[in-house]
Amino acid sequence: MNGVRMARDDNVTEDSYTENLIGTLLAIFGNLLVSISVSIQKQGHVTLAGNKDPRQYYYTKTWWSGLMLMVLGEGALFVSYAFAPLSLIAPLNAVSVITSSILGFLFLREKWKAQEFLKRYILTFLGCALTAGGTYLFVTFGPNSHEKLNAENIVKHVIAWPFLLYLLLGIITFCLVLYFYKQRNANYLVLILLLVALLGSVTVITVKAVSGMIVLSILGPLQLSYPIFYVMFVCMVATVVFQASFLAQASHLYDSCLIACVNYIFSTTFAIVAGAIFYQEFSHEDVLHICMFLLGCAICFLGVFLITKSKRKVKSFEPYVTMDMVKGIPTIHNKGWAVQPDYNGSFSYGALENNDSVAPVTLPVDQELPVSPRPVSPHQSSELKKD
Repeated sequence: MNGVRMARDDNVTEDSYTENLIGTLLAIFGNLLVSISVSIQKQGHVTLAGNKDPRQYYYTKTWWSGLMLMVLGEGALFVSYAFAPLSLIAPLNAVSVITSSILGFLFLREKWKAQEFLKRYILTFLGCALTAGGTYLFVTFGPNSHEKLNAENIVKHVIAWPFLLYLLLGIITFCLVLYFYKQRNANYLVLILLLVALLGSVTVITVKAVSGMIVLSILGPLQLSYPIFYVMFVCMVATVVFQASFLAQASHLYDSCLIACVNYIFSTTFAIVAGAIFYQEFSHEDVLHICMFLLGCAICFLGVFLITKSKRKVKSFEPYVTMDMVKGIPTIHNKGWAVQPDYNGSFSYGALENNDSVAPVTLPVDQELPVSPRPVSPHQSSELKKD
């Protein structure tokens, strides 16, 4: 009996390793395709702007090629959730950051000035090296769980008390953060991306469940007839839509590089916690493997921070001409001060605030002064007669 049990455990371990390898490779491949597609679409926009092409971007072959690669990459990422644990798939988004950074330098020919080389170029490749090393660590020491994601197992995880407690705490935290964000006008980036991460933790749980049940339906017994599949699907779509909404709001307030860094750290952390609670991915791992896995994730966080920190900051549009733009005129803001006030959304002279929507204030009747005609002198009267 012991020999049969050991042989069965060895087969399960081998199957888990094979499925984890398939899921990891699919996730890496999907992130690579997504990064390449974004770079291709960006190159298409740059080409249209440079050639002053009047066509819309969706009429070009470049944009459609990028869209097809993006759909293929997202499909590979979706399928990868069915094979590998969440704790392995979520941090692999760092591959997309590395690829985008390298393609931005090679494919899009992004250049730096000589004095900015050591500050930005070296930091970028240092961040790429750290991210690659951290990726190797968390993939090597990550969880090696193996579970068939059928409807029965999904329902068992949903009604388990650890997930119900996590869901309750997540809902309370989400409502509190949403209250401060909407009612108190606390437009801090940390709060907005915390909302995104809380929704994202539910998204990755539902994505893994939906993907696993679809793959299992293709390879084995049909799972699409169970109600839990449609519950997970609706939750997946709803959380994705709300995530996109909050990310769009954050992009209007903060720099995209800062959003990418903080969102990667928050989303990865909450995805790992969600996978550990809902799917119990670390239940059979020892302390050494867990610590090395967390160390790899921390190194990835540092690498992504260095990569996004070294990105070029685009100067915002200024609707006025500064003194340093005219040759021969001495500038009065050598320290970087603007000649005129900051731009506040108005294109009026002097970058004043746009108060066009505010109705003019009228004085009460008793405060309006009567305008008396100005007396005309005899000299002015004679001149008018001559005219």
